Amino acid sequence: MVRERTLLWEYNPVAAQEALRDEGAMPAISVENIRFSYGKLEALKGISFTVAPGEVLGFLGPNGAGKSTTIKILTGQLTPQAGVAQVLGLDVTKERTAFKARIGVCFEEKNLYQAMSGEENLRFFASLFGVRQPDVMGLLQQVGLADRARDRVSQYSKGMRQRLMMARALINNPEVLFLDEPTEGLDPVSAQTIRGIIQEQAERGVAVLLTTHDMWEADELSDRVAFINEGQLYAIDTPEVLKLQHGKRAVRVRRQQDGAVSEVVVPLETPEAGQQLKEAVSAPGLLTIHTEEATLEEVFIQMTGRGLRG
Repeated sequence: MVRERTLLWEYNPVAAQEALRDEGAMPAISVENIRFSYGKLEALKGISFTVAPGEVLGFLGPNGAGKSTTIKILTGQLTPQAGVAQVLGLDVTKERTAFKARIGVCFEEKNLYQAMSGEENLRFFASLFGVRQPDVMGLLQQVGLADRARDRVSQYSKGMRQRLMMARALINNPEVLFLDEPTEGLDPVSAQTIRGIIQEQAERGVAVLLTTHDMWEADELSDRVAFINEGQLYAIDTPEVLKLQHGKRAVRVRRQQDGAVSEVVVPLETPEAGQQLKEAVSAPGLLTIHTEEATLEEVFIQMTGRGLRG
């Protein structure tokens, strides 16, 4: 099963790679020591990672970290100056036409044709991929736009356009999805719709490379996350492992007595944690008990000294 293989990859990369070879499978995305410079600016300094079929990899870093350059290389827009990048086993430099037909991309809404309707946009892009009988209305239904199918895109809100971009990314039934800030600036309902689609695609075996500044979203959707900053990868692991390894675990207990509210924080790493927690929750006036762990933002800052929006 995809998810079982993904978990193996997360906790034991070497064993996971061997398991994939034993199954005759291959990573959906494979990046080996790729480098790229814009003049004297070294945007990528030899990064390597893989994404398994059915895995969502959150690719996290501030603006200028190298995320966009990596995605442009993996979608055939840039040629790496060193190293090897493959998508679905195809070299992104030598076999661009072959792999582009099997990927979906959701970047900027300006790629839509404003004078066309939502339905016309999808049919046009289906024709570019050679899809003869696209399920246009099914996709529009999936993203909640079926009732606006014949309206011009110029009449769509930002959230509607973003949902149409997601539908467009799925028009060719892709095996790999590249998503760049797919929910940025959206209302909660539109954002939840797109997150649900991402999860559905992963469950059917699609590999997803996701960039986002929303750390809750990255934590919720990603099987693993990769931290990139100034062209270098600092860590790749599950959100849970990263937070446990680099954060402090504690329980915060709030109590009220004589009208005053107080808090007790019990660190879980100490041998006395069990007794201290028992005493804290046994005291009169108990209000709330909350577990605390590091956020992905805090882990990133600890590793790089820089915020994810920096």
